[in-house]
Amino acid sequence: MKNRIWLITLLALAAACSAPKEEASTIVEKVAKPYPTFSSDSAYAFVQKQVDFGPRVPETPGHAATQTWLIEKLKGYGFTVETQDFEANTYDGLTWNLSNIIAAYHPEAKKRILLAAHYDTRRIADKDTERLDEPIDGANDGASGVAVLLEIARVIGTQELKPEVGIDIILFDGEDDGEPEHAKVKDNSKVWWCLGSQHWSQNKHRANYSAYYGILVDLVGAKGARFYREGYSRKYASGILKKVWDNAHQVGQGDFFIYKDSPEILDDHAFVNQYARIPMIDIIEYSPDFGFGQYHHKHADNMDIIDQRTLQAVGETVLFTIYQE
Repeated sequence: MKNRIWLITLLALAAACSAPKEEASTIVEKVAKPYPTFSSDSAYAFVQKQVDFGPRVPETPGHAATQTWLIEKLKGYGFTVETQDFEANTYDGLTWNLSNIIAAYHPEAKKRILLAAHYDTRRIADKDTERLDEPIDGANDGASGVAVLLEIARVIGTQELKPEVGIDIILFDGEDDGEPEHAKVKDNSKVWWCLGSQHWSQNKHRANYSAYYGILVDLVGAKGARFYREGYSRKYASGILKKVWDNAHQVGQGDFFIYKDSPEILDDHAFVNQYARIPMIDIIEYSPDFGFGQYHHKHADNMDIIDQRTLQAVGETVLFTIYQE
């Protein structure tokens, strides 16, 4: 096992040898706790595996196969796993049977960190110029976030070094089925996106469940991705946002995490904040200048755009963050 420690650790210890006692104690307090290595190779393979199942549209074979695989993997890493099954209506009058996947490590711990992503994919490519009515691979929009969390689960389950807090992972279903971009008439009677997080946030799997804070990862694997401080994250969890962005810079991933604001983005964390009352931030690729990436809701969202460096930046930052608690 290879434990990662800040370079500042060595510098601080060296300084402590020659500094007065009162200064040395201050320096030592700044040393980070060790944390295990995040493998971008493994995370990339997890993205590929999901894409190999085909589009993960609810109530399709690809979705069902992915769900079974995710449950088996999480259990294999020592997490207790359950599903939250529910029905939800879609914007076009369908009734879908959906399932949130909920996994817990160290379930008896009182202090808990909630990590989340969505594992479904969009059934239309409504931003594309061809094959608009066909589902997308969702390599980045769905699979990348799941892969990052699955690699974190693998590290926790297989490495000797363990976090000191409880970890919950929720993989939300039905996130990506909002109305088409080109719809002439839209039904604003409810929010058609984020069906899984809407349901869980108002019907938690444990009546008294809470977490110290949460981190949502979405669109976290594309080449050239940069992550800005999203609006709802600033509104509901500004302290957590600052902590995570600072951590990214401290582990050498500052090029990916930009100290610049982006607007509010309707994503799963919005409902976790509003209904579940758990402060949750969103690590998501959305530029305040250009919006979503050029692949977004297009068939271009495939393995060709996935970059291990981006997966590493996000995965290492989140892993470091939970090991500091």
